[in-house]
Amino acid sequence: MRFISSPQKSPQKRSASAVYVTLSAQVLATAALVVFEQARGRRLAREISALGGDPHAPGAQAVVGAVSLFAVLIMFAAVTTIAAVIACLAWLIRARQDAGQARPAAPSVLAGWFVPGVNLIAPPVMMDRLWWASRPPADRRTRWLALLAAWWLSWLAALTLVLVRLLSGPSQGGTSLTGLGPTELAAITVAALLCAATVRQITRIQAVSGRHRTPESRVVPRPFPLSVSQVATEPVPLVAAEPTPHLTSQAMPQAAPK
Repeated sequence: MRFISSPQKSPQKRSASAVYVTLSAQVLATAALVVFEQARGRRLAREISALGGDPHAPGAQAVVGAVSLFAVLIMFAAVTTIAAVIACLAWLIRARQDAGQARPAAPSVLAGWFVPGVNLIAPPVMMDRLWWASRPPADRRTRWLALLAAWWLSWLAALTLVLVRLLSGPSQGGTSLTGLGPTELAAITVAALLCAATVRQITRIQAVSGRHRTPESRVVPRPFPLSVSQVATEPVPLVAAEPTPHLTSQAMPQAAPK
């Protein structure tokens, strides 16, 4: 038996899967960093503070391994965050094109996400317009707005918490490395889950609407007028000819009586 690949395995589905994978990697990287911070980071911060920044001070070699592990975790968290942002933007651009929105989608998406001030409002507005353009069921509007608001508020909360921790520097005289803790991890996890839910919602709606449009796209209208070859091969229906009025008996003149 020959199996035909499903039309739902589209590039948009693959881009949505990339969003799920990169968001999961970001959460795992943040969790690993927070665990290291709680288990070893505070003691490592005190040891580094005691060294005074001198790599040749006594005891400096004892912290090389922990510092290297911390650097790897920081890089892992940064790389997964950048990958998640790229995957989300790539999915959004493709989804806008599949929904029939403006073709030059990349400049407007990038401007909405990276222009300061605009990026506080434009992303949820773009997602809402994309949801409308995807032809969703009318009875899901309330649930969609609740999901959209929860995702964007959780994203702003997570971003605020992380920036405040990182920009404030080590807390209490060097008792931590990044300041990230369970609160920041929970906020990032919730934001990632809600982001994946919004992506999944729009992807499913576009898949259903595309499946419903498939039979219509397969209907090939018959050209008119017919070509010469079609005229030659087209069967001509036989239609009984209607009697001509002047040949009927009623229309014939009666012979004059002798």
